[in-house]
Amino acid sequence: LSLGNADFIWVLMIEVAVGIMIAFYMRANVIAGFAEWSRTKIPNRRLASGFGWILGIFIFFSDYFSPLFSGPIARPITDEYKVSREMLAYELDSGSGPVCTLVPLSSWAVYVAALLKGQGAIASGEEGMSVFISSIPYNFYGWLAVITCGLFAFQLIPNFGPMKKAEQRALNEGKVIRDGATPLAGPELDQIETIQGKKTNLPLYLVIPVILLIVVAVGSFILLGSVKVLEALFAVVMYQSIVMAFGGYFKSIKDFIDTATAGVKAVIPAIFILALAYCINAISKELGAQAYVIELTKHWMTPAMLPALTFIAGASISFFTGTSWGTYALLVPFSIPMAFGISGGELAPIVYVTLGAIVGGGLFGDHCSPVSDTTCLSSFGAACDHMDHVSTQLPYAFMCAVASGLLYVVLGMTLK
Repeated sequence: LSLGNADFIWVLMIEVAVGIMIAFYMRANVIAGFAEWSRTKIPNRRLASGFGWILGIFIFFSDYFSPLFSGPIARPITDEYKVSREMLAYELDSGSGPVCTLVPLSSWAVYVAALLKGQGAIASGEEGMSVFISSIPYNFYGWLAVITCGLFAFQLIPNFGPMKKAEQRALNEGKVIRDGATPLAGPELDQIETIQGKKTNLPLYLVIPVILLIVVAVGSFILLGSVKVLEALFAVVMYQSIVMAFGGYFKSIKDFIDTATAGVKAVIPAIFILALAYCINAISKELGAQAYVIELTKHWMTPAMLPALTFIAGASISFFTGTSWGTYALLVPFSIPMAFGISGGELAPIVYVTLGAIVGGGLFGDHCSPVSDTTCLSSFGAACDHMDHVSTQLPYAFMCAVASGLLYVVLGMTLK
């Protein structure tokens, strides 16, 4: 049942489309060509390390698309400068969900705004969007997750814990993945052969597809109110199929099908992990894990502690279930009415802070839970061992979560 729903099939098709797109990139020698071009623009390891983080900041409209697109583009450069795959996966993960919660032009903002409609003084989706925008400064976890990742990525502050060991291994031994690791990407992509003697055309085979992706994704958000990620990816696949066929990159119909099939085979490990994550999510929901956490926390709830305990509840629910949006659906109708009760029914700072705590708390699990779909996609985008990604990122995420919780305690005692 958990694998037969529209949500899982949608994500599965996104992964399939991305696998085919990357396979076509490999056949057109785009990734190697971009890496060669970038060597003149990225002269040292520090900039190479931060490159994945920069890509995530600019691909802000979808948490699914961001790691799947940025990873294959950044990976040849980070590998060249001996940056660990664990660091790249951390950058991809921190450039997906956290960035989406800080930008109104994302499906996350639209979803939260829809949940807010009818809560207290919020009468419409437009007012819900206004409240979401006002809550962005109080999404402490989102801000800290993005900023601290940038500081670590650009080596402005020293790594610690498992990430430090991974970076030392990559730098000193030249091993971007540890011995015995299982990268969350099949070997089929690396086995795709390019056409001998044929030079790539970066504007035609890389720049235009990127522009097409952004135009379709952002355009659909503006016109339809939702980001059509799957449609954007298949539009690019269709474009690649046509221009590469006319460009002589496929020897025959069979060669075209074999290349696309290799891309689909390469994403099968990620699909299996994602399927298991969806099954675990369904089981925890069926057992009432979310309701149980809420039942535990509501007895501690006081007006002064509302933001902090809301954040803790959201972080707990999202980490053990791997879903941020499910956490929002549970906590918005639970905590926002309490915030309005404290504010006397008015839109006041306590409402914005509480919403920021909900968004940040739900984001925590989406960012670092091993059963989160975005965490799985980040491991796939970086071609990193999934549990290596989780274990190296978790100390950084937990540090940001503790700091966020303390900030909510301080604000909760001062706001009314």
